[in-house]
Formats: sequence, C-alpha cells, structure tokens
Amino acid sequence: MWAGESSEISLPVPGLAGRFHIGNGSQGPQLTTGRALPRIAFLRRTSTLSVGTFAAAQIIRLVPRVRVSRAVGRLCEAELPAGLSSFASRAYARIYGVNLAEAEDVAQPYRSFDEFFTRRLKPGVREVSPEPIVSPADGRIVSSGTITDGTSLLVKGQPYSVAELTGVDADARRYAGGHFAVVYLSPRDYHRVHSPVDGHISLVNAMDGDLFPVNSIGERHVPGLFVRNQRVSIAIDTPALGRVTAVMVGATIVGRITVSALSGQPAVGVHRLEPAAAVSRGDEIGIFHLGSTVVLLTEASAPLLAPVGEVLYGQALSGEQDE
Repeated sequence: MWAGESSEISLPVPGLAGRFHIGNGSQGPQLTTGRALPRIAFLRRTSTLSVGTFAAAQIIRLVPRVRVSRAVGRLCEAELPAGLSSFASRAYARIYGVNLAEAEDVAQPYRSFDEFFTRRLKPGVREVSPEPIVSPADGRIVSSGTITDGTSLLVKGQPYSVAELTGVDADARRYAGGHFAVVYLSPRDYHRVHSPVDGHISLVNAMDGDLFPVNSIGERHVPGLFVRNQRVSIAIDTPALGRVTAVMVGATIVGRITVSALSGQPAVGVHRLEPAAAVSRGDEIGIFHLGSTVVLLTEASAPLLAPVGEVLYGQALSGEQDE
C-alpha cells in the first residue's frame, strides 16, 4: 500500500490504548501492544493513506464546528471597505478559479464577502433544458442511483435512510424504488440553488444538526454524514412526476441556508406552504452561504440520468441530456 516507503509513522488513536503504526510491513496497521488491527475499510478503498487526511479527520472531530461556522458567518456578513472587498474577491477568485465573467455586473464592490459568495449570474449565462428534470445547481455529481427497499440510498459507500434525510417518515414509502443524485458544490461554484422541475413547493423542513465538512474527508470518516449535518428539505409537487425533493445539506463554515419561498433562513421545523409556491424549472429556491451539497430525490416513475461528473444548473437530468 505504501510502496517505496520503509519508515513507520506512529499516531495516537482516540478510544484505543496504544498508538497506531502506519508502514509498509506485511502485518498491516498495528498497536504498540503488537496486536494486529483488522484492515479498516477506508484504508482499503484508496491505494494510499494520507497521514494529513487521517490527522485532519481527528482534528475535525475536536473542533466546535457549529460555533466556528457561526463565527465565520458573522465575519463574512460584516460590511467591508470597498478596497478590501475588491482585493478579497479577486484573491478568492484567483485561488479557487472562480469564473467572474459569469457573475452579474455590480455597480460597486460587494458590500461583504457573503454578498460576493452568493453572487448572481448574468441573465442568460445558464440555459435551462426543456427536459422535465434539470440539475438544481452548478457543481459535480458525485453519486447517483436507485433508492433501494424504499428506504435507503448508497452514497460513497454509506447507506442513508430517506426518511432521516428529508425528515418526513412518509418519504420512505413515497420514494420506494425511486432515484437520487448528489451534487457537490465546491468553493469555486455558483451557490444559488434552483428548482429542478415545474411544480409547487408545498413543504420545507429545516433540521438542526452538526456541521461536518462534506468533502472527501467528511464522506470517508463521518458515518451518516448527510443525516448528521444541518439541512433543509424542499418538497416540490408536480402533476406528472409526483413529488421531487431537494435536500440542501449544510457543512463546516456553511452555517446558513436561506429558502426563497420563506424569504430567508427557516426556523427549525416543518413549514407547510398554503397556498403552495409555484416554481418553474430554473427558478431560484435557495442559497448556500458558503458551499455544500444538494441531494435530489425523485419517485420511481421519474428516473434520473445523472452520470458522475461536472454539471451546471439547468442541465438536463432526464430524457436525452444536453451536450
């Protein structure tokens, strides 16, 4: 596994007496007691083990993630001098490869970093496909597939209960044999979320939770990541496709998710919209204040064509995909 390395690295393992030795010997990972540890699944899923990744996972568990995220959120929303705002937005765009040419023109520098991060796109930059289901966000589809047994979906090797994910018990039955796609929004992406279908938003469920990172470290080292984090599920009822649900999952630093139909950040709990709010494909339905993930759920009669790879909001996820 660690070809070409002969040295051994010793790390403490929380909850175990002794130290965890990483090397290229035939015995595999061992404690100082000499007792061989079973091969750990996440070590086997990759060809190499990054000591930095292992250490980062342990540190993340110790950090007060919710408090840190709220503090960073307040900092990002603070008004900045024009010069500092221009410098910060240009530096961020340069570091992460943000395409500012797509951003809506503004008459003056962004008033805060949050305003920059939640920037709108220029009209017409994204074409919304005529297909019935489209991507709700810019990003990367990291996983997609079928919801098995009416209760679970498998994301990066981890099973998730539909009812836990949406916070609605009846959804386990509703999405039996249905379909899902997971769209990850990286720091460079546009962070507004759009309706994947034509329909009516009838229910929004805001769920409290932790704020683990939703990057590869979180996916690999945090069991039940998406149902442990703060999240908001947005249910959209349609005449032809049944109910389609978009679950916006928070993450470390993403301490705030706003929902357009509720004109802001929803309080924890179920919000039933009466009358339901009409939306068309491509209409804005929510905003991540810093990036995260959208999990899209459809019923069995509405299959998704969502191969792993880069995607733009408005791109077809049903029928024949856009070129």
